[in-house]
Amino acid sequence: MNLIIHQTFLPADDPDKSLAFYRDALGFEVRNDVGYENMRWITVGPVGQPETSIILEPPAIDPGLSDDERRTITELMAKGSYATIVLATPDLDGTFERVRASGADVVQEPADQPYGVRDCAFRDPAGNMVRINQTP
Repeated sequence: MNLIIHQTFLPADDPDKSLAFYRDALGFEVRNDVGYENMRWITVGPVGQPETSIILEPPAIDPGLSDDERRTITELMAKGSYATIVLATPDLDGTFERVRASGADVVQEPADQPYGVRDCAFRDPAGNMVRINQTP
């Protein structure tokens, strides 16, 4: 088999702030921006990797969710413990400085982890954890 990660979804409760983070701070390109009623889905992805996309979607919109489940999702997002994405770069320190300079919420400065990874972490405007790993 030959599989790739084609799309992943992250909740975005403020589409404009999320767009600014992913486009301006991380340098992703905008591939699609679709509105429906009072909702908005924005597709972004790394330049030069058209096969990989992140879809920033309205949180807790699944019609099968109960009101309690929607509240739980909202509470987890507010705590920053609902969704995570892990990115990678060969220039972790330079990437960290550029993202930090954008005003992003720093969770962890670049550090060598005991499990063998060097990484850093930010929270996006919706509270999603964005970890960035160093690649060789």
